[in-house]
Amino acid sequence: MTAVPLCRPPERSVLMPVVTAGLAAAAAARLLRRWRAHPPSVPGTGRGWDRTNHRGEPISLLEGPAFVAGALTAVALVPAAPRRVRAAALLAGAAAGALGAYDDLAEQQVRKGLAGHLGALARGEVTTGAVKVLGLAVSGLVASAVVGGSGGEGPRAGRAADVLAGGAVVAGAANLLNLLDLRPGRALKATVLAGALTGSGGLPVAAAVAGASLGVLRDDLAERTMLGDTGANAAGALLGVAALAGLGRRSRWALLSALVALTVASEKVSFTAVIERTPVLRELDALGRRPPGPGR
Repeated sequence: MTAVPLCRPPERSVLMPVVTAGLAAAAAARLLRRWRAHPPSVPGTGRGWDRTNHRGEPISLLEGPAFVAGALTAVALVPAAPRRVRAAALLAGAAAGALGAYDDLAEQQVRKGLAGHLGALARGEVTTGAVKVLGLAVSGLVASAVVGGSGGEGPRAGRAADVLAGGAVVAGAANLLNLLDLRPGRALKATVLAGALTGSGGLPVAAAVAGASLGVLRDDLAERTMLGDTGANAAGALLGVAALAGLGRRSRWALLSALVALTVASEKVSFTAVIERTPVLRELDALGRRPPGPGR
């Protein structure tokens, strides 16, 4: 008679995302504490990592680098995702984080939006935002090529189009997450939600992104730190790679269409206004945040 265990151990497929998220959260939180206590120098700039928020209080941009380092550490150390997906995530996350840091530390004072930056570039004016947009496009395309096509069969031109679409998904997701980083905790909550909805193919990468988000969320909500372009762009790029890992051809193009539609809408419509008019979104957006006011 064969004994049947009363309790089966958790499946590896269930445990690994939890381990990945936990490692990312711990690494991001620890690095943020360390770097806030001993801020790293920023060669070539006189601005440093500190800014002043809408309340007139000091706020640190070091949350972004801590988020990126925590997420990428988990992706690199936990071998849960296929090698090509991990490689694409490390490439896209590091590139988006570096480009975002460049924009954070060297940006002009006037933010133009995507259309504004591209329009300025067409007139011969190279803004830091334009450099970032072009860099995200290139790194997104390379990351998409590393992940590979959507798995669909067809002529070489069709597979190449899939890779182009994938690159646009990675770059578009990086841009969209940055557009949400206008209120404390908003971009991080969106990142956790998107990570929870990611399919199994990209779940290990999404778990790293969600874990790093939770690791820095408390300081973000308290308005001691903020993601900045460094963290928001990297979060979106990583989620883009996670999405590509589990999407077929039609879903990949559908996601790209949604990202394009939201990006175009952002030039005309305020996401904050839409959130404020929608009760469920308004409550979720305000959850854990300090009440509005000029000071603590």
